[in-house]
Amino acid sequence: MLESPKSSKTSELSPKDSVKKLKIKEQTKAKGSAKGKRKQLGKKDEEVDISMASIGHPEIFPLVFTQKTQEILNCRINEDVTEEKPYKLLKKEDIIQDMKTRAAVSDFHPVKKIVLEYPGEELLVVLDTEFKYGQNFYLVATEEAKESFLNPPEPVEEEGETKEGTTEEYVYKPPVRKPWVSLGSEKEIEEESVNESLRKIKYMISRVRREFGSKVKFTDRNASSVKDGYIECTSYQDKNFIIKKLEKDVGTQVVPKVREMSTQTKWTYPRNAATQYFPREFSDEEKELCLSSEDLKEFIISVLLRVEIALQQNEIMNAFFDDWKALAEDESAFGGKSDAYLKEYQSFTDLHYLKHRTVSCVCWHPTIYGIIAVSVTERLSYEERIAQSGKLLLRKSPILFWSFSDPIHPQLMLDCPEDIYCFEFCPSDPNIIAGGCMNGQVVLWDISEYEEKLQNAKTGAGGSKNTAVNMPTFIQAQQSGKEPHFVRYCAVSSIEYGHKTVITDIHWLPDYFEVNRMGIVFENRTGVCVQLVTCSPDCSILFWDLRAPKATIQSSFEKVKEDKVIEAPPDVPTTFKHLDLSWRPLIKANLSKSDTSGEYSPTKISLVEEHFHYKMQDKMQYQVKPEIFGDENPYKQLKVPSAKALQILENIPTNFFVGTEDGEVIYSDWKMERESDSGRLISQKPANKYTIHDGIVHTIQRSPFFKDIILSVGGWNFAIWKEGVTSGPILQSCCSSKRYTVGHWSLSRAGVFFIGREDGNIDIWDLLEKTHEPSQTQNISISMITCIKPWIVSSKQHFLAISDNFGTLHILEISWTLSHPSSNERASVLHYFEREVKHLDYFEQRQEFRAKERKELELETQRKKTRVAGGQKSREQMEEQMNINYVDFLDEEKKILTGLGLLKATDRFA
Repeated sequence: MLESPKSSKTSELSPKDSVKKLKIKEQTKAKGSAKGKRKQLGKKDEEVDISMASIGHPEIFPLVFTQKTQEILNCRINEDVTEEKPYKLLKKEDIIQDMKTRAAVSDFHPVKKIVLEYPGEELLVVLDTEFKYGQNFYLVATEEAKESFLNPPEPVEEEGETKEGTTEEYVYKPPVRKPWVSLGSEKEIEEESVNESLRKIKYMISRVRREFGSKVKFTDRNASSVKDGYIECTSYQDKNFIIKKLEKDVGTQVVPKVREMSTQTKWTYPRNAATQYFPREFSDEEKELCLSSEDLKEFIISVLLRVEIALQQNEIMNAFFDDWKALAEDESAFGGKSDAYLKEYQSFTDLHYLKHRTVSCVCWHPTIYGIIAVSVTERLSYEERIAQSGKLLLRKSPILFWSFSDPIHPQLMLDCPEDIYCFEFCPSDPNIIAGGCMNGQVVLWDISEYEEKLQNAKTGAGGSKNTAVNMPTFIQAQQSGKEPHFVRYCAVSSIEYGHKTVITDIHWLPDYFEVNRMGIVFENRTGVCVQLVTCSPDCSILFWDLRAPKATIQSSFEKVKEDKVIEAPPDVPTTFKHLDLSWRPLIKANLSKSDTSGEYSPTKISLVEEHFHYKMQDKMQYQVKPEIFGDENPYKQLKVPSAKALQILENIPTNFFVGTEDGEVIYSDWKMERESDSGRLISQKPANKYTIHDGIVHTIQRSPFFKDIILSVGGWNFAIWKEGVTSGPILQSCCSSKRYTVGHWSLSRAGVFFIGREDGNIDIWDLLEKTHEPSQTQNISISMITCIKPWIVSSKQHFLAISDNFGTLHILEISWTLSHPSSNERASVLHYFEREVKHLDYFEQRQEFRAKERKELELETQRKKTRVAGGQKSREQMEEQMNINYVDFLDEEKKILTGLGLLKATDRFA
C-alpha cells in the first residue's frame, strides 16, 4: 500500500482531506478574521503533504490563490495568466517575504518547507483552469519538471514519414511466390478436425411391385400400449432464446484477377455463393466529353432560372403552412370545462326485440348518414343458456338497423341462425356484412336490395312509394305494414370445421392483399375484400375465403333443381350460395404455450393492416349512392382463386396482437410452419406473452394515428403498448374502482380514448392533460357499458355510440374540445410515447442494478452471520472466510495494478 509522508506531530491525511482543509482555510479568509484562522488551522496543517504523489506526480502541489495573493504576486487570472499562457515564474524572495508578512494567512503556508528548500531562484506556478488537481493553481517543486514544462521536447520525425507538401507515388509490387515453410499449424488443424470413427450403417427400404401407386391409409396408434413403439420428439428452435455467436473463424483468399461469372442456387438444396465485382465508371475522356457537351450546357441554362426561384421561395416562406388552422389553435379552450362533456343526441330502444337482451356489437354504416346497426344477445349466463337451449331456438336474435329519423322502429332487421356476438361491414361493399355467432359459425348477409330504402329513411312514406315500383311483391307487403324488413342470411359456415365456441372478434382483410394456406401474403387481383379473420376462446384463429376452393361439376338435373330452390324463397340473395353450409376456413392458427402443452384462448385480435372508416365526410356526400362497382356487384361474380403465380408482398407485416380470457396479451405471427417429421402445417409459437390484466381482455385496438401503438382494456386496468418494445407496456394504469368493459381510441385526437365501466360510466382519458387519472368521468347509463364506437359525420359534428346491458343505444355528440386537435397534438403525443419508451429502458437498467445490489447485500449479511465473536470457528466457516479474503486480495491487487498503469480497466482480470 502507498502511504503519504507524515510528521511526528501530524496524523495521516489523504489528498482529499488536505483539499478539505484548504477549503476551510478559504472560507475563513473570506470572513476577515486572521486570529480565528490561526486557531482553526493550528500547527497540524503546517506540514501536511498536499502533493499529487498518489497519482504519480510528486512534484506538483495544488494551491488556492485568493484575489489578494494574485494582486500581490501579479498573477491575476485572465490578465497575467490565461489559458493560452497559463504559467508564471515567481521569485523565491517574494514568496518568502509574503510568508513572513502574512504568516499563516499566506497561501504558500502549506508548502513553506518546499519553498525554503527549493534550490532555484524562481518557482513555476501554473494556472489549472480545468481543476485537474483540485485547485485553481499548482506549484512545480523541481527544476527538472519546470524545464520540461517550459521547454517541451520536439517530436522526432520517423524516418519513413514523408514531409508535408510532398506526394509519394504508389507503385504496385506483385506478390512473389515463396516456398512453403511449415510452422506446425497443420498439426493444430488435424487435432481440431473431426474424424468419423464409427462405420456408417446403410438401410435399404423396398416395396412390393404390386403395391406401387396404391393409397396409403394412416391410423392412430397408442405408443404406450406397444412395446416396440417409438416416437421421436425432435427439437425446434425457440425464438425467445437465441444464443449469440461471440467468435467466428473466417478464412479469406485474395483474388488478384477479376473474372465474370454467374451462379444459380436450387431451392431444394440452397448453397452459399459469393462474387467479387467492380463498378463500371466513365473514363477520363468520356467524363470530359460529357461535361463539355452542348446538350448539358443547354439543359443547365434552361433549368437554372426555375431552380433559383424555387430555392428562393423555399427560403422566404412555407407554402404548406395553414394560416386558418393556426388562427383557430386557441379556440380549443372555447366554452370552458363544461364544453368538454358529451351531450346526449339521441337514444334507440325496442321493447319487443330488445326485451331481456343486451347489445353485443355496434357498427356505423360506412356510407349512409344516420344509419347504425346493433346486434343483440340473450342476457343469460352459460348455465342458463344451456338450460333454455330449446326455447332459444324459437326466439329471433336479429341485427337491427336504426335511423336518426325514426328512433322507435328499426329500419331493417337481419335474421340470424344464432345470437350474433360481433359483426362488421365489408370495406369494399357496405352491403356485405359478416358476423360471428354464439355457436362458432360465420354468417354472411347481402342487403343490396334495401340500400335505397336506408338512404331514403328520412323521406318516410314518400320515399317508399317511389321505390316500391321496382321492388318485389313481398317487399311491398312488408312496407305496407309497420313491421321492419327481415333479411335472411346468404350463407353460413359449416359447424364441423368452424369454431367450437362463440366468435368474439371478426375483421375483414384489406382489399390489396390475400393470404394462402401457409399464411404468406400475396397481391389481391380481385380488387375487393375476399378474406376474413375470426378468433374464439376455443384456442384458434381462423382465416376465411369468400371464393369457392374449387369449381364443382354439376349435372344439368342438379342445376335445374338448384335453380328451383333459389327461386322458391325470393327473399334470400344468391350472392354466396357456393358457401352455404360447406364453408371451411382457409387457415387455422393455434396459440400454443411455450412453457406447457396448453394453448391460449383469444378473445380479441388486432392486425397491423386493418380498415378504418375514419375519413371525414359531410352529410351531403352520404346521400349520393356510391357507384364503386358499376352495374354488377363483384361479389356475385367471385371466381375460384387463380392458379397463376401471384406476386408475394414482402412489405406487409404478418404479426398481430391478441387478448385472451386470462388477461394475457400475446404477440405472434400468423405464418404457418411445416413440421419436420410429419410435414403437416403448424402455427408458430407466440413471440411474446405479457400478463398485465387481471380479467378477460375486452378491447385490443391500434391507434388510428400510429400503427405501432395499441390499446388493451381488460379487468380493472388498461395498458398502451408499442410494437417492437418487448419489455412490456409503455403505459399501464392503476386499478380502477370498477371493472373496465370496453375501450376505443378517438378518431380525431391522437391522445384521447374512451373507456366504459361496469357501473355505466365513461372515463375520458387525455394523455396531454393527465396520465395518472382520467380527464373526466361521465355517467351514461345505470347498467354496464357493452360497446363504444365513435364516428365522424362532418368537420363540425362527431358522434359517439354507446350501448348498455339493458339493450339501449345512446348517441352522444362529442364536444369541440374532445374532437378538434391542436396544430401540434400528433407530434406531442408521439414525443410522449418516445419518452415513455426511454423511461422503460431506464427502469429495466435500474432493476438489474438493484438486483445486483440486493445480491451483494445478501452476501454481506451471510458473511456477518459466519463471523463468531470470541469463539472457535468451524472448518466450513474458516474455508469460507479464506475464500472471501482471497477475493478481497484479488480486488485490491487489481486496483493497485490499475493505478500504476500496469493493467487497463477494460482488460479481463483473472
